[in-house]
Amino acid sequence: MGIITLTTDFGLEDSYVAEMKGVILSICPDATLVDITHYVPPQDIRGGAFVLSAATRTFPPGAVHLAVVDPGVGTERRPIAVQTDRGFYIAPDNGLLSLVLAEEPPRRAVVLANQAYYRQPVSATFHGRDIFAPAAAYIHNGVPLQAFGPDAGTLRLFAVPRPRWVHEGLLAGEVLHVDGFGNIITNIRQSDGDWDRFAYAQVGRHKTRRLCRTYAEGRPREPIALFGSSGYLELAEREGDAARRLRAFPGMPVQVAFREPASR
Repeated sequence: MGIITLTTDFGLEDSYVAEMKGVILSICPDATLVDITHYVPPQDIRGGAFVLSAATRTFPPGAVHLAVVDPGVGTERRPIAVQTDRGFYIAPDNGLLSLVLAEEPPRRAVVLANQAYYRQPVSATFHGRDIFAPAAAYIHNGVPLQAFGPDAGTLRLFAVPRPRWVHEGLLAGEVLHVDGFGNIITNIRQSDGDWDRFAYAQVGRHKTRRLCRTYAEGRPREPIALFGSSGYLELAEREGDAARRLRAFPGMPVQVAFREPASR
């Protein structure tokens, strides 16, 4: 019984997710369906890319990952399927796979052009149900990627933001994602600095000088810095919403300052 995961911005108020699952289960009734999330902010491709990358790395090899955050549905943007060493990804070619493919280079990528693997009739506004869901199901059943269409060639991927050193003591990054708790997840990893010399982290006008190990180490309503489960530096607030308090949003600049080494 193979695994098919689903990541969308559809929410659960409507029938859209259930319709996709119905199509999948009609083709492969033995599949194990796992919902990663259906609450990616509407049309937020970068937010979807982060959630997809964080979650799919925990699944066993060979899993099929279906992701639909698709503001360009019905336009010339391509539906694609990509195979990496870890599994398969089915998504619109709009940058949604950027973070995944930065860590898992594609072995093969094809355009989902073969209408024999579509659900008919195809709605111009619901490719998630009529193109992507059937592809995920048929891949689960062992249909090879080359059967779905031609090689995709160059994929549309956004540049993964990397932190940079402004000078020896100041590292500049940005907000990657704001999670449902209001935690501000940056693009700065533990390997990017000497955290024994941490001085402060700054988002907007606010500086926090406390680098903690857990959320509970902070005082209530106090913004703190820590490394979260995704491996990135976060700014968080115990029993509060750091993003709301600091008015943070994806793409917002972040700076981390380090003290000079004690030997100087």
